[in-house]
Amino acid sequence: HRTDEIPPTGPENTSGQGKLAVIPREIEGWSWGAFLLSWIWSVRSNTWIGLLSLVPFAGIIMPFILGVKGNEWAWQNKRWDSIEHFKITQARWLEQGSLVWIISFLMLVIVISVLTTAYHGIREAVF
Repeated sequence: HRTDEIPPTGPENTSGQGKLAVIPREIEGWSWGAFLLSWIWSVRSNTWIGLLSLVPFAGIIMPFILGVKGNEWAWQNKRWDSIEHFKITQARWLEQGSLVWIISFLMLVIVISVLTTAYHGIREAVF
């Protein structure tokens, strides 16, 4: 009797089987990675509808749709080793998405600060 022939315990992994995939309760909920990095997350998760994030007007609501449906769609559209593998990967997306948004916000603050300072400098020099 070989140990590699022992069937895995727990529910069958149905990820990557499209609409036939059974969505595990453990992965239900908001997908922060899909929300924060919409189109990039969509490509990596084989969730092509997320590319609508790049379309004007649709790009405003698509991150919210991906936030709600992202985990389900990612489970259906991509093969995952396990629920734990899925959860770890999605946690990394949250970390990376948060980092991108924080850096973007800080860059925006710096640009606004530089432009404001430059504007005041020009204004004082002219008047």
